[in-house]
Amino acid sequence: MYNARGDEMRIVSEKRDVRDYHAQARRGGASIGLVPTMGALHEGHLSLVRRATQECDRVVVSIFVNPTQFGPGEDLEKYPRDLEADAAALEAIGADLIFAPAPAEMYAPDACTTVSVGGLTEGLCGQFRPGHFDGVTTVVCKLFNIVQPDRAYFGEKDYQQLAVIRRMVRDLDIPVEVIGMPTVREADGLALSSRNRYLSPQERAAAPKLQAALQSGAAAGREGAAGAEVERIVAEQLAQEPLFRPQYIRAVDPGSLEPLEDRSGPMVIAAAAYIGNTRLIDNIRVEG
Repeated sequence: MYNARGDEMRIVSEKRDVRDYHAQARRGGASIGLVPTMGALHEGHLSLVRRATQECDRVVVSIFVNPTQFGPGEDLEKYPRDLEADAAALEAIGADLIFAPAPAEMYAPDACTTVSVGGLTEGLCGQFRPGHFDGVTTVVCKLFNIVQPDRAYFGEKDYQQLAVIRRMVRDLDIPVEVIGMPTVREADGLALSSRNRYLSPQERAAAPKLQAALQSGAAAGREGAAGAEVERIVAEQLAQEPLFRPQYIRAVDPGSLEPLEDRSGPMVIAAAAYIGNTRLIDNIRVEG
């Protein structure tokens, strides 16, 4: 397989092959970018890869549905998987290496080490998905150690995840630059997500109302509304769509992720809501 840059694109499943690739790239003085994914790639993922190809000599994309970040009753088994389609999309835009390991390759049977980031993981999604972020930070730390990239690329749709990974990198002195990229959306405002394919036609038609509600809250935030008022505005607008079952709506500090409540100023308004059986997350940043 040859990518858009005319180089051979390889697919490997073993860590030793990634390390060999890294060693060869470094001998040639090449910089390395990493885009960690769980596959079922969409334009949001591909935008990260395109940015990586612009800034790095070699681009590694990991495709791994990480079991340690799924909780009981979540969609691990039915999470969409299509390595052939993912590989074709990545080849077309210039990725150099796909690392697609099996769980047994990533985790020893007696593995007992976890990377945990306190504080930032306690609210928002962390409140409702216990252990989720320990799974995320552990697998991302492992990928950083395996690939040893110069830069790693993540989407801002998962704002809490991005903040947590940045804090892990800072606290553990991991030599990688973490780059966040804006959320990619459909024309009607729905944030792209691999889970969007679960939506029925009726649910898909209603789903953009989550972003519309966040926009209403952001408009109030820009006019000086405090966090609690912003949350109320978003909740009231979202309640007008009976298909939505909000899990949380929070206005938080962009850095610490602490609730703002009676404070205004720069904030991230983040929300998670079920529509049918599908859990959607989204956020919007307000500069103040």
